[in-house]
Amino acid sequence: MIVLDTDHISILQHADSAIATALQERLTHSSDRDIATTAITLEEQSRSWLSLISRNADVRRQVTYYDRFVASFRFFAKWRVLPFDGAAAVLFQELRSARIRVGSTDLKIAAICLVNQATLLSRNLADFRQVPALHVEDWLGT
Repeated sequence: MIVLDTDHISILQHADSAIATALQERLTHSSDRDIATTAITLEEQSRSWLSLISRNADVRRQVTYYDRFVASFRFFAKWRVLPFDGAAAVLFQELRSARIRVGSTDLKIAAICLVNQATLLSRNLADFRQVPALHVEDWLGT
């Protein structure tokens, strides 16, 4: 299984870009056809749009952000979204107890990937490589 981190998902949301086309092509030709993202990525993106909406008092400006917020739900509706379930929560607590110095959201994503025996695609190799047994790769080529 391949799991896309928020940075890789964000690239795919800009489907007209060259980097999105290259990533989509690589995913299409991957031998692993089980491709997903996580509830944490959905949470991160939702929080970003809601923050932009709440920071703008001008309701006319909010219209654009609401449109993008709704578009993000349409985008995620096409994806398999892995939950942060009980097994992931237990593993998250174990990783946190091991004092791995990775932010909570990233550690939750790592726990979901480990529970599902998945390879994580992320640009954030420095943090995710601190998580024991997590297989992480950057397919964005930067």
